[in-house]
Amino acid sequence: MGEHPAIPSAAERVQRTCALSDSVSRLRYVKGARAEALERLGIRRVRDLLLHVPHRYLDFTRVVKVAHADVGSDATVVVRVDRVEKRVARTRRMQIVELSTMDETGVLLATFFRQPWVAEQVHEGDVVALSGKVTFGGGFRQMKAPFYEVVTASGGAGDYARVLPVHSVSEGLSASWMRRIVAAALADAGDVCDWLPADLACRRGLMTLARALREVHFPATVASAGRARRRLAYDELLCLQLALLTRRQIELSGATPCAHVADGPHVEALLAALPFTLTDEQDAAVREILADMAAPRVMNRLLLGDVGTGKTAVAAVALAACADTGTQAAVMAPTSVLARQYADKIGPVLDAARVSWALVTGATPALERSETERAAAAGELTVVFGTTALLSEALEFSALSLVVIDEQHRFGVDQRAALRRKGAGADLLAMTATPIPRTLALSLYGDVELSRIRRRPRAGAGVTTHVTSPTNLDLAWGAIRDAVAAGHQAYVVCPLVDDADDGSALDDVPEALRGSDARPRAAVPTLEQLRTQILPGLACDLLHGRMSPAEKDLAMERFRTGATQVLVTTTVVEVGVDVPNATVMVVLDADRFGLATLHQLRGRVGRGDVAGTVYLSCAAKRGSRARERLAALEATSDGFELAELDLRLRHEGEVLGYRQSGGVSLEVCDLEADRDLVEWAHADAREVANADPRLASPAHRALAIEVRDRFGAYFEELERA
Repeated sequence: MGEHPAIPSAAERVQRTCALSDSVSRLRYVKGARAEALERLGIRRVRDLLLHVPHRYLDFTRVVKVAHADVGSDATVVVRVDRVEKRVARTRRMQIVELSTMDETGVLLATFFRQPWVAEQVHEGDVVALSGKVTFGGGFRQMKAPFYEVVTASGGAGDYARVLPVHSVSEGLSASWMRRIVAAALADAGDVCDWLPADLACRRGLMTLARALREVHFPATVASAGRARRRLAYDELLCLQLALLTRRQIELSGATPCAHVADGPHVEALLAALPFTLTDEQDAAVREILADMAAPRVMNRLLLGDVGTGKTAVAAVALAACADTGTQAAVMAPTSVLARQYADKIGPVLDAARVSWALVTGATPALERSETERAAAAGELTVVFGTTALLSEALEFSALSLVVIDEQHRFGVDQRAALRRKGAGADLLAMTATPIPRTLALSLYGDVELSRIRRRPRAGAGVTTHVTSPTNLDLAWGAIRDAVAAGHQAYVVCPLVDDADDGSALDDVPEALRGSDARPRAAVPTLEQLRTQILPGLACDLLHGRMSPAEKDLAMERFRTGATQVLVTTTVVEVGVDVPNATVMVVLDADRFGLATLHQLRGRVGRGDVAGTVYLSCAAKRGSRARERLAALEATSDGFELAELDLRLRHEGEVLGYRQSGGVSLEVCDLEADRDLVEWAHADAREVANADPRLASPAHRALAIEVRDRFGAYFEELERA
């Protein structure tokens, strides 16, 4: 047979693959300021660098002349710099650099804001590539804040006909140095083994990993860069799906499922006690949940429902099934206000169905809490509502078989796991009123079954939404006065709590989508301003997340009973707060909130017989991205439609806010553009996990290593918990 030259070649390839885990400092050109800059970008290993894909490409194979650059469209031009001017804007003390450039067909002005270093990197006589949106003003074509690249220090760009990648960089690391470092990494470690099983890559028509890494960084064409990115996006999604499924296996390891009684007398009594008949969608959700609970496997179901769709009633039926089975249920809500509201709404129905229950929050008196702990441990209680107070070691259940978690993404993995450990094999029903697009639900909750309720059984009187500027807020304040005079109530929502808040944790929207970079309004000073200047004589009160549970309960109770006419608050009222008498809401600095958050907020008014009115205050000009985003709220009341729009505008982590709650972020995948990849990865991961739940077979060992490398934090949280 002769020698086998492929064997040393394969060994070398394995060695290159192992080198992906090496420190990025081993690469050529990585030292000093460049090493520190890579660290700031989160790039510590060679694989981190290779997966740091360009965020855009400049296609210099399709450069246009200045005279042919269409106004109002994006264009790439290669021009010579005639003049570099640096100045400071008088109004906002902002540094501005302006380049006067030209080619043989015309002049183009390029303006850079808050980028003084441009004047140091670009000089008169340089040939630069500029890419951005073309506008017209002062008799010349212009570009504001374009991407720029110095092509040569002198001469033309005739040999520059190629696709140029644009990577995200940091101070101390230019775009050209990033390309040089990536090229070195590809030369040293780019020819890697593929961890993706060949049958999956073949079935989905995906590039090999080695080719995808080369093409995504230095593509032959823009189209090939897109195909390479899709391969890497699929990798990311598949690993996430497998991480979710593997985590579920770990959570349920050794657990004995409870097959609930789904058609017992308590369920029948509860359905009869409901003050309304379930809609078709609610009934379908109930049947799906009860079927899961009755099956000899652990339920993992997410109930998606827009504001006011009746998820609470559906959950109540599941609680009654526990009573029929002789087991217990725990219902965990993100705030004490919502936990108490659940008890107030579901409690009377449970009483009518002869299902025992109790409430535990941080504000529960010690004696009452002690009695609840005793009754739960003795099996005398069927349902316990609560906040994270349910996680207390002192609270034990004799037979916990169902865990209901509202707004699941507001709790960390360890918190959810800690509650489920109180009942080995307990079924999980997660609920959310945050409208989540299907692609986002599949990618983030790929280990759960989905039930959706889209239509509201009782629409209420409806809500009218108006976007207004801060200078026109007199209309909103007048609407509040009229509402209070008619016996109704109002909310005023602020992004911040007080003036000491720097706002870093509360900004919900990237700066590019906001209407202003001015300091947003805070609730505490706004309350004082309303009391003394704007709404004197009205009973105004305060509610925010930094108050103690007892203080929040008291503030909400005063508002619920009508003692408070105007409640100044933060987004703590976003989820679940139900006061039908509230008919007006004013949201200050509305451009600081995501569309899903604003939709949730406006769902707090118009819930009764009187129509609600919402005023969204935004300093942005008409036609700006911030105003266009808010205008969508004026045009539609469909939460899922707004969620799809929000996902197109923002990163998936910003839509849900889980970057503040320990979630995972997708770096390569674009959930809007990659819908088919999400579906593929979801189906493929289930197929792999069903055949090899622990990814232990030789065919899946490389896959298991990749999953752990990318999303090991999921498993670490479980191990810590």
